[in-house]
Amino acid sequence: MRRIEVGGPQPYAVEVGPGLLARARVAERQVALIHPADLPPAFVATVQAALSPTLTVEVPARDDCKTLGVFSKVLSRLAQANLPRDAAVVGLGGGAVTDLAGFVAASYLRGVAFYTLPTTLLGMVDAAVGGKTGVNLPEGKNLVGAFWPPKAVWCDTDTLTTLPPAVFAEGAAEAYKHGLIADPTLLPRVLSPDFRPGGPGLEDTLADAIVVKAVVVTRDLTEKGERAFLNFGHTLAHALEAVTDHAVTHGEAVGYGMHYAALLSRDMGGADLTAHTRAFLRWQKPRPLPALTFEDVWPFMARDKKADSEGVRFVLLHDLARPYLARVPEEVLRGAFEAWQADVTRLC
Repeated sequence: MRRIEVGGPQPYAVEVGPGLLARARVAERQVALIHPADLPPAFVATVQAALSPTLTVEVPARDDCKTLGVFSKVLSRLAQANLPRDAAVVGLGGGAVTDLAGFVAASYLRGVAFYTLPTTLLGMVDAAVGGKTGVNLPEGKNLVGAFWPPKAVWCDTDTLTTLPPAVFAEGAAEAYKHGLIADPTLLPRVLSPDFRPGGPGLEDTLADAIVVKAVVVTRDLTEKGERAFLNFGHTLAHALEAVTDHAVTHGEAVGYGMHYAALLSRDMGGADLTAHTRAFLRWQKPRPLPALTFEDVWPFMARDKKADSEGVRFVLLHDLARPYLARVPEEVLRGAFEAWQADVTRLC
């Protein structure tokens, strides 16, 4: 088992290894357990046996749970159960559910304890670590939320054996992104046959990918600076999710978005890292995209969370592990989009 410490104003630990669902423990006497409808019942039963929750709330699967309507209904369930201020909310499932559960914890009675038990690779590498919580709006991804760090994160690697290969590959996009922005040793390891559920390279590669995020959020919890680098590829990715009404999954969108960001980085004078992002797309094999124009995606990119009063900023790379933020001229954005379309049509 690996243990990763996340520092900052509210430090906590991330544990990575097998059998952690059954070993979860919280200090609070009353617990609200939130999980998606498609989670294996055995996972829910294991956590219920470990935590004896006061109430268990089932929500829609994937991004269907990340709406203000579902958020409101969950809050009402907690209020109807008279859950007190010293209770805890536990999010069990993929990244969408842990995002929702964290926002519920941050909002109910102005904030209660929060714990996460991610059961997908995407949830473990990205969503469960760092304290970003929230829901989506029709206008874009994650536009409503709060920074609310968990008190503990348990990444039970046994849960990954239940994932379809395509869902595992979605989560690998975030691990590969961490290789591009901070730890290039992750790049060949993520694409290795050993990086698979139950594989010999799973635990250490997963833990090392989490370390990248832990180091960054320890120094910059609320994204005033370098935490924005974790959004490499996400400006287009979130736009692809929104414009397709989430028919394109987050992990697939990040795979596509990283390649666009690599093209922008090259066109803005950085190293040509597109061989790496092409290699990932060939490995991931995301579903083909619908026909899209720059005009289709630009309104959503313009509402990206990294935008400020002067416009949109993109995370680019001078080279491997050398990220920076930049504003990109529209002609460069359009030219890279055309090159990106040609590449993904051929690759995917």
